[in-house]
Amino acid sequence: MEKIMTIFDLADWHGFMQYSQTFLHIGLVLFLAWLLLRFAGKAIRILKAYMRSQAGNNLEDLKRIETLSRVFNYIASVAVSVVTGMLVLGELGISIAPILAAAGVLGIAVGFAAQNLIKDYFHGFFLLLENQVRQGDVIEVADKGGLVEEVTLRYIRLRNYDGHVHFIPNGSITTVTNMSRGFAFAVIDVGVAYREDLDEVMDLMTQVGTELREDGIFGLKIVEAMEMAGVDKWDESAVVIRCRFKVLPLEQWGVRREFLKRLKQIFDEKGIEIPFPHMTIYPGQPKKGIAPPLQVRV
Repeated sequence: MEKIMTIFDLADWHGFMQYSQTFLHIGLVLFLAWLLLRFAGKAIRILKAYMRSQAGNNLEDLKRIETLSRVFNYIASVAVSVVTGMLVLGELGISIAPILAAAGVLGIAVGFAAQNLIKDYFHGFFLLLENQVRQGDVIEVADKGGLVEEVTLRYIRLRNYDGHVHFIPNGSITTVTNMSRGFAFAVIDVGVAYREDLDEVMDLMTQVGTELREDGIFGLKIVEAMEMAGVDKWDESAVVIRCRFKVLPLEQWGVRREFLKRLKQIFDEKGIEIPFPHMTIYPGQPKKGIAPPLQVRV
């Protein structure tokens, strides 16, 4: 209390000097904290550039490097801010020891009330440690799917195809489905009428798959030749034939759309029927066994 009073007592030269010295120390602490943040940021950028040079054109490693650099920046900012705050309080004459002791007791109480928050950070640490999710991946978590825009120790930020942004707390994540790791499969189901020659249909599908792989644009996205699985099931009004392409990550949707587009064109040329659901109309029958006439108007 006496120290605070001396700030306003400009007549007391000794108190004024103490206040000036304290103010100078606080400014020095803040300046050193700013320098430390700049140094940490530059060190992280240098390390990031070195790791990117080592990774080359490996997209998987580049995504992981980008994610880890953002997390390191966040951790460095928090650590420097906490230490700076403690030093400033010390310069103001406020004892840190009681604050730390109170924080310890308060931390225990808050820990019980903030179990979900602690769970988020705990799960987020292992998500990054085990390299399950990285910035730029396309994933499905907690019944939400989309492009990973940000990964922190507390949450994952997703943006879906409609542009909606989802914030998923790490503690609520039990299963991660990553659709952009290594390679992907474009799985395609094609339904044709029961009267069609299935061997002819599969030959046409193989032909389109070969042409697609030889294409100058889509051929770069396809890793291996089309794999014909064959007849997958008998549907209500169609025979379903399944095939798939092994493609680069995130290219499965574009390859699938182009294949279906070209297949529709060749089916139209060859007269292959793509069936619609059929309906059987039953007019009913009385007990005498005579069905009433069915009125059909064209």
